[in-house]
Amino acid sequence: MTRHIRHAQYFCALLLVALLVNAARVQVVQAPSYDRNPANRRPDIARYEQPRGDIWVGGRPVTGSRDTREHLRYERTYTDGPMYAPVTGFASQLYGTTLLESSEDGVLSGADPMLAPFPLWNDFTRARNAGGDVVTTLHPAAQEAAYRGLSGHKGAVAALEPSTGRILALVSAPSYDPQPLSGNGSAAARAWRRLTADKDKPMLNRAVRQTYPPGSTFKVVTAAAALDSGVVTDLDAPTDSPAPYRLPGTRTRLTNSSKGCADASVREAFTFSCNTVFAKLGVEVGAADMTASAQALGFNNGELRIPFPVARSTFDTTLDEAQLALSSIGQYNTRATPLQMAMVAAAVANGGQVRDPYLVERTTRPGGSTLAAAGSRPIRQAMYPSTAGLLRAMMRDVVEYGGGRKAAIRGAQVGGKTGTAQHGLGNSGIPYAWFISWAQGEGDLVPRVAVAVVMEDAEAKRGDISGGGDAAPIARAVMEAVLKSP
Repeated sequence: MTRHIRHAQYFCALLLVALLVNAARVQVVQAPSYDRNPANRRPDIARYEQPRGDIWVGGRPVTGSRDTREHLRYERTYTDGPMYAPVTGFASQLYGTTLLESSEDGVLSGADPMLAPFPLWNDFTRARNAGGDVVTTLHPAAQEAAYRGLSGHKGAVAALEPSTGRILALVSAPSYDPQPLSGNGSAAARAWRRLTADKDKPMLNRAVRQTYPPGSTFKVVTAAAALDSGVVTDLDAPTDSPAPYRLPGTRTRLTNSSKGCADASVREAFTFSCNTVFAKLGVEVGAADMTASAQALGFNNGELRIPFPVARSTFDTTLDEAQLALSSIGQYNTRATPLQMAMVAAAVANGGQVRDPYLVERTTRPGGSTLAAAGSRPIRQAMYPSTAGLLRAMMRDVVEYGGGRKAAIRGAQVGGKTGTAQHGLGNSGIPYAWFISWAQGEGDLVPRVAVAVVMEDAEAKRGDISGGGDAAPIARAVMEAVLKSP
């Protein structure tokens, strides 16, 4: 009898060990697969059982959390949602996260291991820390000026601090309010269907995810390549440029909207945006040097993140001379985001040096202590300092004497470049109006802001200087907002 009891004890002990092993297998080995199972709501319940950390602009949060008292307890809220949507993106219980809400989700949701005082204990208990905050580089007044300037239009604005790469404004229009997408009910689904069906694509971030032909604003790059390569040594010398200019190897004749472009100097051609001079100049510089200058400024870089990804701006590296001529005036396959063209203006303003742009100044723990800071960005010399100095002078001429007069600011040095980009089948589309610029306030040692504005629906004529009428006033408002701040 005792032997049978002993066997029963062994068997029960074996069952207990088997039970413990199976529990460990389920809770440790198979836990990730259960977490990923769509039928498992526990991760979602845990994710939304506490308020999300906030995104800050200019010392105040532009996001918040609302207690719904439901299983997915906290919903995201937004202050001035449409103005900041191209930065924050959305955090939806149905559709996930985008932009900063996505790239900084670990900090905002509390899942980042850096937020855990005892990471191993959290792994064991599966506890979630309170979400941290994300402090942006945005300048509130500049953001508002850009948003108001684009009101009723389709386009984008990007503004940078040239010496650091800090993004001061990032606006896309038309925009949308991310608030209705936050929940998980029928209202969120209706908002999603409405926004995704809208032909104007309000959820498209045109400032960083849309590329456009940059038109004559690209002449800044062509002029930099010509000066750096030594093709141009005297900005005031005649260029022996015919008007019209026959594209090499073709019968196509390129014309100008401005008069007096035949044999114009580079300075005159830049001020009055002569296509013929810069198309011929690009051919003389050659594909190799044109490509090198464009890439030094950020073109063809598919790795740029701010911290969310930026669309790749392109300068074609396989061109014949006719294609190179058109690419050198910002047409053919040349494409750029507004952020990329702001980087071009910033490089000129910063003595030829490029700092990659960034949007997050620092992340913080719930108590406010710094979790991580952006720090200094690497410097890339995109052109000679002397070249940048000459380009600054020519960009000032555009504002003083050319098509950029509407960007002038009393008491400040302002440089700019206008542009109108043709597009569509047979160039039949409404031209895109561009303006890129920089500004240095009275008493400032260096320029404080560089801006790029593009408008898809401007009342633009088919001349190269019409961006000065539509886009330049928006750029001026953004620059004034920055210069007026301490």
